[in-house]
Amino acid sequence: MENDIATGVIKRYDALKGQRGTWENHWEEIADRVMPRYSGSMQSPDSGITRGEKRTSKMFDSTAALGLERFAAAMESMLTPRNSRWHRLSVTNPDLSKDREVKLYFEQTTNILFKHRYSPKANYSSQQHEVYMGLGAFGTSAIFPDAHDDGGLRYQSIDLREILFDMSHQGMVDTSYRKYSLTARQMQQRVDVKRWESIPEAISKAVKDQPDKKFEIIHCVRPRSEVDPRKMDYRGKKFASYYVSVEGRHLLSEGGFNTFPYPISRYVTGPGEIYGRSPAMLVLPSIKVLNEQKKTMLKQGHRVVDPVLLSHDDGVLDSFSMKPGAMNPGGVSAEGRLMVQTLPTGNLAAGQELMDMERQVINDGFLVSLFQILVDTPAMTATEVLERAREKGALLSPTMGRQQSEMLGPMIDRELDLLNMQGLLPQMPEALIEAEGEYDVAYDSPLSRSQRAEEATGYLRTFETAIAHANTTQDLSVMDYFNTDVIYPALAEINAMPESWMNGPEQIEALRQQRAQQQQTQQMIEAAPAAAGVMKALG
Repeated sequence: MENDIATGVIKRYDALKGQRGTWENHWEEIADRVMPRYSGSMQSPDSGITRGEKRTSKMFDSTAALGLERFAAAMESMLTPRNSRWHRLSVTNPDLSKDREVKLYFEQTTNILFKHRYSPKANYSSQQHEVYMGLGAFGTSAIFPDAHDDGGLRYQSIDLREILFDMSHQGMVDTSYRKYSLTARQMQQRVDVKRWESIPEAISKAVKDQPDKKFEIIHCVRPRSEVDPRKMDYRGKKFASYYVSVEGRHLLSEGGFNTFPYPISRYVTGPGEIYGRSPAMLVLPSIKVLNEQKKTMLKQGHRVVDPVLLSHDDGVLDSFSMKPGAMNPGGVSAEGRLMVQTLPTGNLAAGQELMDMERQVINDGFLVSLFQILVDTPAMTATEVLERAREKGALLSPTMGRQQSEMLGPMIDRELDLLNMQGLLPQMPEALIEAEGEYDVAYDSPLSRSQRAEEATGYLRTFETAIAHANTTQDLSVMDYFNTDVIYPALAEINAMPESWMNGPEQIEALRQQRAQQQQTQQMIEAAPAAAGVMKALG
């Protein structure tokens, strides 16, 4: 049975690998010109490339490579900025939307999640940057959140060369096959104790004699065909996990996951395609043209700096020295006419203009021009800033929406599952337990806030108009249209104000009663002199 599982995993891996050959050729062409550290190894990570060798030999212009770096940095700043809470957990059940205990629980859980995610040992920021780099270059990236050996979380960006995946009938990535190498010592750590006795001889021997010798391993994750919710072990988990040694086709371990452990991000997808397409693919023609233009301009620039010389062969000008201070008799005629001329080399300015045009296309493809709008125009008014923010949000919302649904959402599910298994989350309120712990993810990244800015400014604009009308006409009835008990909590949510910063319904009611009593008392005090005067007049 175990051998059948191992054989089936390897067979399925080989089938998926064979289907992706065209993609790998495409990735190789992009790597040569945009991400040279992957150059020459997209078909296989161990394709004979010498570690540390130069891999930029096919690059003559760095515009695309620098554009990719800016793209990754901008994606991080707009989606997952490390200096802010770019998401929070919220209530799914509308009946619990006003339950302060539930809302405070989600806020506390969010704080714990961010604490562990950005812990130094988690390594999240650097790995997420790698994800965005791969997304911009190849259109597909994957990340693997896991439990740290010392508790908490640990993240690893997965090399696209290692991982293959497949989708469900609903278009969701639910299957992955990752092939990578482990040393014999690491292999021993991975194998279940009960399966070590049947380990292939080559591995068991290497553990003793060559512990650093590497062996290939395949990690398969796929939906479990039959889930038994009564089982507390891996048989009760939604996804099955198999670690298989290619050597000897041996099943090393079997387990499971409650959530898919490899959140996979795709920039855009073509009809019927599994792997994503990237900004680099879109502007690859311009990248190649610019590369050739740069080679031509280098040659032309050399001719301009060190030009070809033309001279009249009259037997007088025997040799010509280009040394500083040299004297060349016969270089001019008796009339002062130059006997030596330079060969016309063309128009460098025209070539530079053509290159600038291609650079603009590449920067537009990597969204560099769009992200620099606010940076390059610091003198904008608040209205102009808001308008640019809305423009940016509109242009990026399709792409960012895919990242939130395909990568960030599954990643958060996986993180919460890991923290819960380690007992690092607070006790869930009874009301939420009865609702089966359902939650939503609300994104509060700069991009999300810019998209919701229109809603907030719409209210403020309407409110300002109403105040102006009331001041002009002295008619306060226009203010009756505004339900502030609904508006201001909504504004607080739009602006991502923490729940703990706001008063709950009980506190608000107590403050209002106190205020009403104070107003009543003040009215009585103010009315007391008039009442005393009336009483005096009466008698």
